[in-house]
Amino acid sequence: MFTNVWNFTSRLLSYGTAAVKAEETIHPKERPCSDALTWVSNYAPCFGIHGNSVEILNTPDEFYQTLKTNFKNAKKRIVIASLYLGTGQLEQDLVNGIEYACERAKSSGNKDFEVHILLDYNRGSRGGEVSSRTMLTPLLERFEGMVQVSLYHTPDLSGYLKQYLPPKLDETVGVQHMKVYLFDDSLVMSGANLSDNYFTNRQDRYVQFNDCPEMCNFFSGLVKTVSTFSLSLTADNSTKLHPEWEIHPYEGDHKDFKEAAGKTVSKYIKSVSDDQADRQTKKKIKFDTYVYPLLQMALFGVHTEEMFVKQLFRSASDGVKISLATGYFNLTKQYQNIIVLESLANFNLLIASPQVNGFYGARGVMGNIPDAYTYIASSFYHLVKYYNMQHRIHLYEYYRHQWTYHVKGLWYYLPNQNLPFLSMMGSSNFGHRSVHRDIECQIALVTQNKQLQTQLHQEQVNFFANGVETNEETFQETDRYVPMWVKLASPFLRRYL
Repeated sequence: MFTNVWNFTSRLLSYGTAAVKAEETIHPKERPCSDALTWVSNYAPCFGIHGNSVEILNTPDEFYQTLKTNFKNAKKRIVIASLYLGTGQLEQDLVNGIEYACERAKSSGNKDFEVHILLDYNRGSRGGEVSSRTMLTPLLERFEGMVQVSLYHTPDLSGYLKQYLPPKLDETVGVQHMKVYLFDDSLVMSGANLSDNYFTNRQDRYVQFNDCPEMCNFFSGLVKTVSTFSLSLTADNSTKLHPEWEIHPYEGDHKDFKEAAGKTVSKYIKSVSDDQADRQTKKKIKFDTYVYPLLQMALFGVHTEEMFVKQLFRSASDGVKISLATGYFNLTKQYQNIIVLESLANFNLLIASPQVNGFYGARGVMGNIPDAYTYIASSFYHLVKYYNMQHRIHLYEYYRHQWTYHVKGLWYYLPNQNLPFLSMMGSSNFGHRSVHRDIECQIALVTQNKQLQTQLHQEQVNFFANGVETNEETFQETDRYVPMWVKLASPFLRRYL
């Protein structure tokens, strides 16, 4: 069965969508597992790679050491997209590595070397005198023209909201949430930010793609594209509009900003998609793995990831197994209804127990955020139970002593297969804010490479090994008490989680 599905997919990717109708006739029984891939090829560029070039990094330290080493050794480019950069010594060592690479390029006369860093404006400004911004201004001062730092500011935070929402709460309106860590022609896709706990005891996913120039060119171009409608950081820690942009994100007309940004992103995606389709037609190289970048920027009318996920869930045939992980469990109503009421797949969902939620123990109202997630999880569990779907939908909670949990992604197993055919990885939590508020990027990776499939499967097994399946008693434990005000406010809170 897998061979037939793979043949369908590989021919589709090699020859484009013109082959679809013929293949549908040849392999009608395989269509439930392939429809989503057929569809997404019309909307996302496709990159053929060799599965042996992909490596799963398993620990936060391995992730950190990989970035530290490769940033320092980069000779062509460093491109970073993250929510923020921390201000501790570990983060400073990363910046020192980037500085070293810049100094080497400067002293050797390498004028083509470039550094592009994209962060969120509000999260990157938090801290005032010591922030992500102040960590990077020395690079801007020393390497003018070589280093560019951009700060994305959501157009939805303007006017009275901008004026009166305090720091931290202003980030709930929307942030730059993409995570791309690129050095020369290799990159790491992750959900992790650049902060010390993500390098030590905050579990996430980290997938390294080595020697993939076309894929890296895409992500480099994506970061630069978003940077055009972000604010540019200067060496004196002030900001200004990008030279190619005219509409201010919070002082200009937000409707005009959204429309122009949407056109900019869509134009870029279309140009790359057309170029890649042409390249795939001409190439004689056979690949065993294909990568689809999926974007979610609802503010700008870009919904590729959402449409892909819904189609993937809906088209899954009986016997398909989907393992889904999210650090912040708040599925959209549509995702929830498709999983419970429409899909035929078996779902195993791995979410954070309250103790490993990043907000556990926080002061003030932030300390009740784990309560809100507990209430959401309980509501989902009882919805599954109400519709008698416990036989195919299972909810697990991740717990690891003195660790927090930030894993996000998906593993898709075809019927009667023990290794995943597809995996999704990146920044999205599949929740409301990921779908509707933030800027997100995931990739859907489709592979026939047994070594890579085995790595992906073992990654999934390792995560779920720290999971405990929930039951009725789980949500009746004393530490699961949810204050009444949290329950009453949950319809409102879910829009920001």
